[in-house]
Amino acid sequence: MYGCQCEKRLFLYKFRPELRNPEDERQQAILESGTNVGLLARDLFKGGEDASPPDFYSYDKSIAKTKKLIESGTKVIYEAAFQFNGVMCALDILVKKKNKWYAYEVKGSTSVKEQYVQDAALQYHVITNSGLELEDISIVYLNNEYTRIGDLDVKQLFNIESVLEPVIERQDSITEKIEELKSMLALGKEPQVDIGPHCSDPYGCDFTEHCWQGFPKENNIFSLAYGPGWKLYDEGFKHLDDIPEGYPLSKRPAMQLEYYRSGNTLIDKEAISEFLGDFQYPLNFFDFETIMPAVPEFEYSRPYQQLPFQFSLHIKRTSNSDLEHHAFLGDGSSDPRQALIEEMITLLGHKGTIIGWNIAFERTRISELAEDFPKYKKKLLAFNDRMIDLIVPFRSRWYYHPDFEGSASIKNVLPVLVTELSYSSLDIQEGGTASLVYAQLRFQDEATRRVQRQQLLDYCLLDTLAMVRIWEKLIFTSTQ
Repeated sequence: MYGCQCEKRLFLYKFRPELRNPEDERQQAILESGTNVGLLARDLFKGGEDASPPDFYSYDKSIAKTKKLIESGTKVIYEAAFQFNGVMCALDILVKKKNKWYAYEVKGSTSVKEQYVQDAALQYHVITNSGLELEDISIVYLNNEYTRIGDLDVKQLFNIESVLEPVIERQDSITEKIEELKSMLALGKEPQVDIGPHCSDPYGCDFTEHCWQGFPKENNIFSLAYGPGWKLYDEGFKHLDDIPEGYPLSKRPAMQLEYYRSGNTLIDKEAISEFLGDFQYPLNFFDFETIMPAVPEFEYSRPYQQLPFQFSLHIKRTSNSDLEHHAFLGDGSSDPRQALIEEMITLLGHKGTIIGWNIAFERTRISELAEDFPKYKKKLLAFNDRMIDLIVPFRSRWYYHPDFEGSASIKNVLPVLVTELSYSSLDIQEGGTASLVYAQLRFQDEATRRVQRQQLLDYCLLDTLAMVRIWEKLIFTSTQ
């Protein structure tokens, strides 16, 4: 499967594993989540025997055990392993029903993706050619329309979809690809494969630091808005300085390149002033953090639903009042949403503008909370009507600085406009890490939990304090 994405990735994985990127905790968490989903799916076919190898390098034992279990009449086998012509595969669940064998591969996704069919096609090739006839092969995946009420219902949690027809259609190409990859590996020479969209599609490659070494990290062609990067790369450009004068670009990347070259800042004071005129005191600078469990842990939640577990709120009640700060953070074990809702209602009241950054996210979460907790629905939806998005002046290019590098992200805007504030000084510097840390709180000892809770509070606080300082900068700029 690595070789189908990129021959070079397969070669490096086999011969130069020391060149892999440093371990990414978030990626590891995704892999562990997928493993947990696979284990849970076994409850669809209970009472099976586990053929898992004792370690990653002992799949020969797993293959032998699978063969023995099949011969002994075992009806359900987990992690059944097979080998044919030097190619090995492991299948999540193998089931015998009415003397016919059915294969099930479990994915921690909410749909059947093209790469899953390709994976299943390889498994079918190995399993059937090793001597076991399959009646069907299916993908088991999460049903994102399932809402948990009471105990987890595994039969509703998962969807099962046969992929037998497209798998059979791919058998000739699978055979050809295997031989092609074997020939490549036999040469023992690193394939000359250039970087491209395949570096992240369908999966992020773990050798990008090796393959992308020497590529400019700042002001490169991929920093241009609206994605002309690969077209530029194919024409031989890497850095913004490489792009010739007059090169045809659409409006946004052309403007970005113009201001990069000039070093000038674009400020539309009139548009900014009109935008700020809609703000009404008290001003409530608000931000959520969320977690997305693959398997719903709480009632009235769905697979991969974004569940708010934390918020930060800075309040400016009048133009002359001191800034107030309030925060909420769940305990990491119980469902945080009802307590979060009640705290929001108390603190946000029913007056004043609620200010967020890219508020489509906050609005969607609030709408979901309103649906899942209907007794609060009216008050929650009223918050959405009071929201104004502070990203608008930057997304609309009423304020543009070349150091934004084409992005309106608060992580790009803040260090330019408010140099005294920085995420780089924090232990948690972005939302993905915050979600990961919160998910692990329940498993930590008390001392670690106390430290990590403070790290989460510090991160979320900076999100809203950043908005306050950017708003102040806009006020100052529009009046000069």
